[in-house]
Amino acid sequence: MNEHDTALVRQQLCPTGTLRAAINMTNGLLVTGLGDSGEPVGVSPDMAAAIASKLEVPVQLKPYPGPGFVADALAEDAWDIGNIANEPARAKLICFSPSYCEIQATYLVWEDEPLKTPKDVDAPGRRIAAKARAAYELWLSDNLSQAELETTDSFDSSVELFVSQHLDALAGLRPALLKEHKNIPGTRLMEQSFTAVQQSIGCRHGIPEAAQWLQNFVNESLRNGFVAELIERHGVTGRLSPSPSLN
Repeated sequence: MNEHDTALVRQQLCPTGTLRAAINMTNGLLVTGLGDSGEPVGVSPDMAAAIASKLEVPVQLKPYPGPGFVADALAEDAWDIGNIANEPARAKLICFSPSYCEIQATYLVWEDEPLKTPKDVDAPGRRIAAKARAAYELWLSDNLSQAELETTDSFDSSVELFVSQHLDALAGLRPALLKEHKNIPGTRLMEQSFTAVQQSIGCRHGIPEAAQWLQNFVNESLRNGFVAELIERHGVTGRLSPSPSLN
């Protein structure tokens, strides 16, 4: 890309001169901690910093308490790129890059229940606890045909609902459910996943050159091993997987 093209992308993507990057703080695999100044640390912040470095602009990390808050903030022009899961309902508002990494989503179920696969859970009378507006909950809302989805404001409250009302299943990301499996006696983590949550870089619609640049950046980061390097650096190997790159 020549200097003129880069200048156009810079103008479209960060017109203030600083790349404002929205970071979902509730994904403990992509944000693994806080730095000395309280800034987010992890794969997602490092991806944002790498984009800013490539464009030769400063980066401002803007933390949000959940992906729904990130999506809502775009209407207020509060960020330039948003690092959240690529999901069809969100794609109506956000232009997403290809996925740079993915996390398996599945169910935690009670050991004495005869539920072996996600298909077994989607049955009349079955009730599933899930965090509202999480990518996996949006997927379930679109794809469940018979089971009833019980949503809460946070993952922790969905765990509480699952336990207190003895619901049939708790939906979530596999690493988080593995932790809950160890904490809740009599539960079993389902081997099969019902979907994989694809983590992408989002920007607003209507800036095609910038969107293409982000697509190229993500695919190059997958091809050259940068995403895999970040996953290893932040200690989430085996829980977070690089997505296959596009040809």
